[in-house]
Amino acid sequence: MDDALQPIAGVPWFHIDDPNSPALDELAQRFQLHPLQIEDCRHPPQRPKVEEHGNYLFTVLKHLHNVDDHEIEFDDFDAFVGEGFLVTVSSGDRQFMERVCTRARQDKITRVDRVFYMIVDEIVDAYTQLLDRIADETSEIESQVIERPDPPMLRRIFRVKRGLIEFRRVSGGMREVVNAIIRREHGIIGDDLDMYFRDIYDHLIRTVDLIETYRDLLTGSLDIYLSAVANRTNQVMKVLTVYGTVSIPLVVITGFFGMNLKIPWTESPHGVWYASALMLFSTVVVLLYFKAKRWF
Repeated sequence: MDDALQPIAGVPWFHIDDPNSPALDELAQRFQLHPLQIEDCRHPPQRPKVEEHGNYLFTVLKHLHNVDDHEIEFDDFDAFVGEGFLVTVSSGDRQFMERVCTRARQDKITRVDRVFYMIVDEIVDAYTQLLDRIADETSEIESQVIERPDPPMLRRIFRVKRGLIEFRRVSGGMREVVNAIIRREHGIIGDDLDMYFRDIYDHLIRTVDLIETYRDLLTGSLDIYLSAVANRTNQVMKVLTVYGTVSIPLVVITGFFGMNLKIPWTESPHGVWYASALMLFSTVVVLLYFKAKRWF
């Protein structure tokens, strides 16, 4: 089991970075882990879940792996919690593992169920940080949607809403996992940890509630965007209608009497180019005016 790391000396906790490692098969044989659950470890993504067997619990947790300006990514963190052993499988964040190990060493933890609690707690704490970022972005969208009702803003709203839908699915599944752990009495996870898991459960409830709140705010921002676009379109049409109405008498008069007046450049060999340049100039002026008014 050279590929299986033992993060904390003296604690029967084995961590595997590569789900395809033969070390996972060796640990499965040693601790009698079910083959279907080993298959789940090797075929992510799986939904958040907890399954109970005679001598261990198998859980699939959702770890927040990556957050950037365009995407929110979760990866699977699989854990087998047994009576006297803990096997975790994840190919993700090393910094996350370092935080868990540091916290466990500081508290001098020797029980694997307490290590498992710390893993779940660290995962859920990352959700709170993501919520803070979404809250800031939602406030920014609300403040800018009236001033800048343009296609990039619409794409931003839909991107954040899409991320919230995925976040809602993951946090809802994690809530059910933690709730199932709390409801088990005299099981593999000590009853003295129920209070700690209830605290995690409260955080997940708050997370789900805030996600719904932010979704409602974004839906309101989308309505504001559509109203602003409609109002701007009406304003543009009003201005263009005024211009068109004012020019109608001029067009009628010039069309009725014709343009048989002596105009500049009639005798010039370059008159066509002068007239073309004048038309091009007027077109550019109109386009610049529309651009300044942000009509396109």
